[in-house]
Amino acid sequence: MDSTSLQEPSLYTVKAVFILDNDGNRLLSKYYDPELYPTMKEQKNFENNVFSKTHKADEIAFLEGMTIIYKSSIDLFFYVVGSAQENELMLMSVLNCLFDSVSHILKNVERRCLLDNMEGVFLVVDEIIDGVILESDSQQVLQKVNYRHLTEKLALTTNVLQSAKEQIKWSILK
Repeated sequence: MDSTSLQEPSLYTVKAVFILDNDGNRLLSKYYDPELYPTMKEQKNFENNVFSKTHKADEIAFLEGMTIIYKSSIDLFFYVVGSAQENELMLMSVLNCLFDSVSHILKNVERRCLLDNMEGVFLVVDEIIDGVILESDSQQVLQKVNYRHLTEKLALTTNVLQSAKEQIKWSILK
């Protein structure tokens, strides 16, 4: 057996995640392998190529030496990209977690709702993947995202209350 055909095992199973609209335009993308497609132009070319080959149905694709798992909903296409020898079930669990988490955050899984809630979608992606798979249970992801979101809202509310208190204090002292 040729030793060059075997690759070292790696925790970095996910090479990229992206969401495209029904015209193939990028709405969200994260690339975890800087050597895969180092420039924005190469990334967009790859995404356009993937979209043109996959926008007909949900399934698994093999393209440019990559395993691509994808799913569509109304006018969105969700993609998870791994290397050619990557376990499709692992990539599918990431895709399902992403899709289920985003579905729970959005009222409708469609372009406009996604754009209105982009911050939450980025939080979901960051909780699921960082090159390595961090979480594949959508309920756990939603708990972490809600906790972080509530903490940020609490800090903002505290700052607003502190500012109002200062303004009242200065208006009374004048």
